[in-house]
Amino acid sequence: MRHWFRRIVLAPALIALTVLVLTTIPLWLLVATVLSPVVPGRLRPLRLLSLLLMHLVLESLMLVELFGLWIASGFGWFIRRPFFERIHYDLVQTYLVIFFREARRVARLKIVTEGTPPDAFPGEPLIVCCRHAGPADSFTLMYALMHWYGREPRVVLKDTLQWDPAIDVILNRLPNRFISPNRRGAAADRLEDEVGALARNLDENDAFVIFPEGGNFTPERRQRGIDKLRRLGLETMARRAERMENVLAPRPGGLIAALDAAPDADVVLVAHTGLDHLFTVRDIWRELPMDKQIIMRWWRVPRAEIPDDREARIEWLFGWWEQIDAWVAEHRPVDLPVRTWRRSTPAA
Repeated sequence: MRHWFRRIVLAPALIALTVLVLTTIPLWLLVATVLSPVVPGRLRPLRLLSLLLMHLVLESLMLVELFGLWIASGFGWFIRRPFFERIHYDLVQTYLVIFFREARRVARLKIVTEGTPPDAFPGEPLIVCCRHAGPADSFTLMYALMHWYGREPRVVLKDTLQWDPAIDVILNRLPNRFISPNRRGAAADRLEDEVGALARNLDENDAFVIFPEGGNFTPERRQRGIDKLRRLGLETMARRAERMENVLAPRPGGLIAALDAAPDADVVLVAHTGLDHLFTVRDIWRELPMDKQIIMRWWRVPRAEIPDDREARIEWLFGWWEQIDAWVAEHRPVDLPVRTWRRSTPAA
């Protein structure tokens, strides 16, 4: 029922909303212009209006294109063939490039990278293991993998993201998995099987992407993770998780399944800081213009350095997460100079 509701009701409703907003754009511009000198911040209402308009227009255009591809593929019959898969990846990349170029200009953001990026060893499959610090950082990771490094991501995502109509349609047509991270018992075992199936047969430009924390960082989720480790009798791990103040205790099952399914893939670990406090439209409103530098740190771990034993892999993952926690603590968001901001490198 939810599947059909999202496709038949939500998607057309979003397109209708976009048409309504565009036909009344003079009114919205007038309101934003009047409020801008009154509201604290530099043109904050106009900046937010610009971001919302761009999001609505891009999502609506994508939904129309996706409907056309569904028809062109024989009403979905050939939609998963390599030809159409490549077109869908190109659509995702185009959306991310346009959105990030405009968002960086409007919100005043600069993205810098450190470490060994995924293009250092081209032609090899990768497992990308990333800190989960908010939707903005997650989209930044996808942008970097696709636009800078020419990768085709296979992503494990939370099922709630499917309530976004464009994400629902396009990512369900590509090799991704929407999951509920709170499964228990046999359902949790099936989840690992699903993750493992997604990680099989990676080719030279694929990147399997997983967020071991299972959700965005919040102090409440951090404490629940620590309490869960204690309920399971893992007191040592619970104490280690308590010492990590900027990340959640990782859930190793999905990553271990991916390592088993892709025995030749190296692992790239990613940490980032700068947008990890943005979760809602209210957060974006409060921060605009952000004047922030986003730092992405990449570590590439050769497969030979990853242990084979399950318990040793859990220890290995916790060790890396402690290192990521320390890195985040040392790299707090950096404010950009108000009048001397320049475009970041690598260029978009």
